[in-house]
Amino acid sequence: MRCAGLFLLAAAFIAGCQGGDGPDRDGPPAVRQTTARIRGFDPAHAADMASVTAVGKVYEGLLQYAYWARPYRVEPLLADGMPEVSEDGRVWRFRIREGIRFADDPCFAATGGKGRELTARDFVYSFLRIADVKVGSGGYWAFRGRIEGLDAFREASRGGEPTEYDQCIEGLRAVGRHELEIRLTAPYPQLPWVLAMPYAFAVPREAVEYYGREFVNHPVGTGPYVLASARQNYRYEYWENPQWAATGRADAVPSGAPSPDAGHALPLTPRMVDVVVGDPSTAWLLFLSGRLDWVDVSRDQWDSILTPERTLRPELAAQGLVLEQAPQLSVSYTAFNMDDPVVGANRKLRQALSCAFDSEAWRRFQNGRIQIPTGPVPPGVAGHVPDPLPYGFDLERARRLLAEAGYPEGRDPATGRRLQLTLELGSADNPETRQAAELMASFMERIGVVLEPGYNNWPAFLEKIERRQAQLFSLTWVGDYPDAQNFLQLFASENVSPGPNRANYVNPRFDELYRRLGALPESPEREALCREAAAVVLEDCPWILTGYPVAVSVRHARLGNRVRHDFPWGVEKYWRAGE
Repeated sequence: MRCAGLFLLAAAFIAGCQGGDGPDRDGPPAVRQTTARIRGFDPAHAADMASVTAVGKVYEGLLQYAYWARPYRVEPLLADGMPEVSEDGRVWRFRIREGIRFADDPCFAATGGKGRELTARDFVYSFLRIADVKVGSGGYWAFRGRIEGLDAFREASRGGEPTEYDQCIEGLRAVGRHELEIRLTAPYPQLPWVLAMPYAFAVPREAVEYYGREFVNHPVGTGPYVLASARQNYRYEYWENPQWAATGRADAVPSGAPSPDAGHALPLTPRMVDVVVGDPSTAWLLFLSGRLDWVDVSRDQWDSILTPERTLRPELAAQGLVLEQAPQLSVSYTAFNMDDPVVGANRKLRQALSCAFDSEAWRRFQNGRIQIPTGPVPPGVAGHVPDPLPYGFDLERARRLLAEAGYPEGRDPATGRRLQLTLELGSADNPETRQAAELMASFMERIGVVLEPGYNNWPAFLEKIERRQAQLFSLTWVGDYPDAQNFLQLFASENVSPGPNRANYVNPRFDELYRRLGALPESPEREALCREAAAVVLEDCPWILTGYPVAVSVRHARLGNRVRHDFPWGVEKYWRAGE
């Protein structure tokens, strides 16, 4: 009955995808993929991967990742070339490409709804929005303390009056219609990476003021696509931005790219269709029916897709399917809320729970889709520590630490009751999430601790974390850029919630090391500081490190140019839909 019910549910979902806005095969060629529930389309709030990739279809920044380049590097996007940088590394000047226009939208009353030209002032405004306390962006960590006058602007924005965006900020100036100057407080080697992030994308002031609170659902950008339709938590459709053709944008696949489409105009596919599918089995049936062009391989589908040698099963390869596997620049973890009076104030308890986590059993549960972690900085990034965790799996040590924490055999001597903790989880409709929660609870049961799961949909889960209402919670951090600082900033006190330091971890020694390494270019000295900072974190155990994810996906051979990318916002413009 369970299998039959699942099949009927999947069939109904497939039928739904064929209805509504019309069959996916109607209209221009499309690439079809899954997405999680999207919180919105405002770059200022693009903090989860679903929102980031949605924003990346519509908005653009000064720089972007060179799609095919490895190691990763950035290249101009809305900037007309790479910036001029002063000898002391503090003054950066960008020339903005002329003729780039925002998509047509009713917010542009002065032009009768026709999108206006992008200017340097749009970047000044967009960066100020990230700093505005009233906007509540989680991305200010990337700019805090870096740009002259920006912190003062942020403090001034705390008042009850509307924020004044027309005031002069010393470190952010439009020195001409198409020239932007950024003055830094000190050299910031990571700035090019930051400027390629969605937080640094350009938004038009007219749209923010026209739509108000609803701006989050009305994206207006310069990007390759516009949002054509949105059925919240179900289906999103994007069409090629008419302004690209209307203004003669010459963006094309680079001539040296390893692609048969080199020199062809972008975007290569005029339509993108993203559907919200929480159940991996349903996603797999959609994929097999041709309604999705690629899909991640889930734990439940593993044996039906891969051989014991981790190759694609012959019958699937014969259907023209392609298997792709690659490590990711990301880290998965279960965090302790350091504000919580039980787990946050008791380091011995956190160490005990870390020692109770059976990393090898977890890796087997994940079908080898993770690497066993050794620190907060993943492999492939300078500053990674390859040594085993100081509080790795060791049940005897876990029991001893638990007793030292005040809970012998997992019980509170004052009440005689077993210690009970709550683990908050997102993606409540995903069976794998529930199975993982049960396994995590079984690890803690071994030392007498009760771990109760709390299931949430994804937006509610993130909101609970941002409000510091979660006791424990599981997340994966996907790197914003390939630098150890981007992973270590998850522990900086300046970045506590709603910033990326979701655990609300504070340690003055770590902060000191973090500030020192952030000002240094890649060097042995910087790597040593990264390792020292990681050691401080690993002793305090604000996280239980659970793995370095490995991406495993299957695509139809008809989907061209899809290269796995650790920073996948804006990459769909290179993809080519097949027949």
